[in-house]
Amino acid sequence: MKPYISTRIDLGQPRGGPPPERQINLSNVRAGALARRAVQGQPDTKDTPDEPWAFQAREFLRKKVIGKEVCFTVENKTPQGREYGMVYLGKDTSGENIAESLVTEGLATVRREGIRGNNPEQARLCDLEDQAKAAKKGLWSEGGGAHTIRDLKYTIENPRNFVDSLHQKPVNAIIEHVRDGCIVRALLLPDYYLVTVMLSGVKCPTFKREADGSETPEPFSAEAKFFTESRLLQRDVQIILESCPNQVILGTILHPNGNITELLLKEGFARCVDWSMAVYTQGAEKLRAAERSAKERKVRIWKDYVAPTANLDQKDRQFVAKVMQVMNADAIVVKLNSGEHKTIHLSSIRPPRLEGEEKNKDKDKRFRPLYDIPYMFEAREFLRKKLIGKKVNVTVDYIRAATSAMETGGVPAFPERTCATVTIGGINIAEALISKGLATVIRYRQDDDQRSSLYDELLAAEARAIKNGKGLHSKKEVPIHRVADISGETQKAKQFLPFLQRAGRSEAVVEYVFSGSRLKLYMPKETCLITFLLAGIECPRGSRNMPGGMQVAEPYSEEATFFTKELVLQREVEVEVESMDKAGNFIGWLHIEGVNLSVALVENALSKVHFTAERSSYYKTLLSAEETARQRKEKLWANYEEKPKEEVAQLTEEKERVAKYRAVYVTEITDGLHFYAQDVETGTKLESLMESMRGEIAAQPPVEGSFSPRRGDFCIAKFGDGEWYRARIEKVESPAKVHVYYIDYGNREILSSTRLAALPPAFSTRTLPPQATEYAFAFIQVPQDDDARTDAVDSVVRDIQNTQCLLNVEYSGIVCPHVTLQFADSKDDVGLGLVKEGLVMVDVRKEKHLQKMVTEYLNGQESAKSARLNIWRYGDFRDDDAVEFGYRR
Repeated sequence: MKPYISTRIDLGQPRGGPPPERQINLSNVRAGALARRAVQGQPDTKDTPDEPWAFQAREFLRKKVIGKEVCFTVENKTPQGREYGMVYLGKDTSGENIAESLVTEGLATVRREGIRGNNPEQARLCDLEDQAKAAKKGLWSEGGGAHTIRDLKYTIENPRNFVDSLHQKPVNAIIEHVRDGCIVRALLLPDYYLVTVMLSGVKCPTFKREADGSETPEPFSAEAKFFTESRLLQRDVQIILESCPNQVILGTILHPNGNITELLLKEGFARCVDWSMAVYTQGAEKLRAAERSAKERKVRIWKDYVAPTANLDQKDRQFVAKVMQVMNADAIVVKLNSGEHKTIHLSSIRPPRLEGEEKNKDKDKRFRPLYDIPYMFEAREFLRKKLIGKKVNVTVDYIRAATSAMETGGVPAFPERTCATVTIGGINIAEALISKGLATVIRYRQDDDQRSSLYDELLAAEARAIKNGKGLHSKKEVPIHRVADISGETQKAKQFLPFLQRAGRSEAVVEYVFSGSRLKLYMPKETCLITFLLAGIECPRGSRNMPGGMQVAEPYSEEATFFTKELVLQREVEVEVESMDKAGNFIGWLHIEGVNLSVALVENALSKVHFTAERSSYYKTLLSAEETARQRKEKLWANYEEKPKEEVAQLTEEKERVAKYRAVYVTEITDGLHFYAQDVETGTKLESLMESMRGEIAAQPPVEGSFSPRRGDFCIAKFGDGEWYRARIEKVESPAKVHVYYIDYGNREILSSTRLAALPPAFSTRTLPPQATEYAFAFIQVPQDDDARTDAVDSVVRDIQNTQCLLNVEYSGIVCPHVTLQFADSKDDVGLGLVKEGLVMVDVRKEKHLQKMVTEYLNGQESAKSARLNIWRYGDFRDDDAVEFGYRR
């Protein structure tokens, strides 16, 4: 306030910028001056305190006119341009005279010198002053009426402690001055502290001070200042003081009509800033949403804005894809619905990397980033276990342009990269990775808009990881992975071979797929990397560099490679090592979720059976798969022509029958006279697993209805006895009708999804493969008649179900192996007993090594026919030509 009371008036509505302003000093009255600090650099100036009733006069005037429409008259104008006149509330001079109101309340004195007798306005002011004196109002009352306003900058030693003492609670305040759109001076009530506040989370265009002292406005700086000024200047507000970094007080100003921070962003007068966004207490997502709205409308500072994904169609910006591979710790390869493979980088994250001196260590050592960079392996494993083979939601945030080595100052060039936010089950994978301390957040320039759409969540996750000392932020010793790479190391491979052979099935992770049948495996228990060749098959070779030039790829080699990649790349598998070649590559069988990869390649006509498979127990399965693929005449067998049967007969060399009976426990018998059995040898493992699994389920019961069944998924199902068993979903008709197969017992059931739950990982088929195996009786032909077949099944159920028997595989079948079964005590042949009772017929096999068994079965059949037992009670029905008089043969 000046000795002459003045008010600043905006003239009209803003058009294309702030409206013009005029400062009017009230004529003929004088009020006390507010305190002033000494001018820095001028030692002859001193601090001046508030004059009595100066602050009250200012407050009276502020509450009367701020934000109101007024009318004014100009009576006098000095050579310096100062204007004196009268101000009235309303649209004309009939409104309340502000000068008279001040004098009436005793908040201003009348200048009586030079009063003209013929001026009624001056005379009225004098009368009003006399009345105020008589009533002892304001200046004429007894008492000082002075207020002490303290500048926080000079009166508080530690502003941070002052801010913390307010505990981020709203404080009443008056905005005294607006420096620019986001910096104001505020008077905090009721203690009258004057404080400079910068709005948290945003930055407006400013007025840059030049060396000569002049100010250069940035685009829209004046408009931003007016936007804040017109809404807040000398208004009653609430301020939340949120932080005080480097003596700069950050806060949020709340007006009854809204939050100025969000309004500035929404109208395009400000942009979000990361460094102060973290302290914004009203929710950073609101600021991002307001900024996004301004960008989309291209208002003010965003008039030339182009979105990072503006050139992408909606279907390319957001899509669902299946994860095929995890590349280090910040990128994944996904398979789109079109079948195309695409590399996606996680937005705004930086994977673990070597810093400082570590880069120069062990220069002679072969550098393997996955194992040699601390926490890189943990990050990759986290992503692999979470994502491989799963469908994820991809939202493209930006596309980083390709860079050349010259642009990056010697740093290797990068191709164009698609950067996106990837979520699965509502979880942002980048945020999860950062919260575990397995990656960090990239810091950007303030004008760099190419960043994650959930950037604030990433920063918050990193802050939590730092606070909790997770991963990269831990002060503990970094984990070291000493992994021996014995790929191509013949001597090392020889040392490992006996151990891997004795181990039987070993766990492994497929690290790389060279071709359909050549893979690189990581063996976790042995902590080594090996090259693994699939046994028993001949897979098409891909193109290779040879001494004589490039070797052309064989047909379907690329398809075989893609097939193997899609099935096993970066999956957990089981391998059986049989031997090794001269180059130190291991040869054997690879299984994934019950599927033999060699058999799968043959079944899909992408490989042929190799003669070396004859020594394997999988030989017959491979031959059967090859025969099925050959009949389809596709891919490798597209031009196949079947050889005459005579030639095949000459090439077939029969072997002697081998009888290796093993103990099994029969658990289920089907209506088609097939049966399911468990190996007695692994029975204790199953019992132990079931006991542990049920204990875990009892401790943490599944939430009813939380499981969504999908065909092919493994799960646990509650059987009629109230116990949980491992199962596989075969068909989903509806939530109330889910067809399940109990993998350890062979029986099937239709259940409601409420009786199903997810299979705990500790009890998966990797821990213990399915224990129920399907078999069919060898040398037996099941009757076509329903009643006769039922009699045979009932006899078998009565004799062997839920009993221990001895089993020997005789030959393979299309669906399952054909076996002979003996009673454990008497060693009598179960199938032969059915034949002798006349319940089934004999299936005559032509193999030479089986002729002794076939003869025995035929003799049993003849004795049943002679005695006219069961199906033979009407004689040999097979001789009937008419179907209605006998069974169909």
